[in-house]
Amino acid sequence: MVQAKFSICESHIEFLKNHSQFGFKDKSAMVRLALEELKRKLDLNELIVSAELYSEIYKSDKELIDLTETALSNWPEE
Repeated sequence: MVQAKFSICESHIEFLKNHSQFGFKDKSAMVRLALEELKRKLDLNELIVSAELYSEIYKSDKELIDLTETALSNWPEE
């Protein structure tokens, strides 16, 4: 694993000192999980924004709406 040096505030240091109370074997494991969770949330937000943009484009494109409705009308039902 690669090491990195960064600065954090005192309250974060105090929080990390309690890593074992939260089930982490060390401070690094706690930081890694926090970063993964942040990355997951940011990726999800990016996906939501992208979906909203596609939705706006779809709503304003009559040809695309017609094409989609035609395709759905021929879609097999279960």
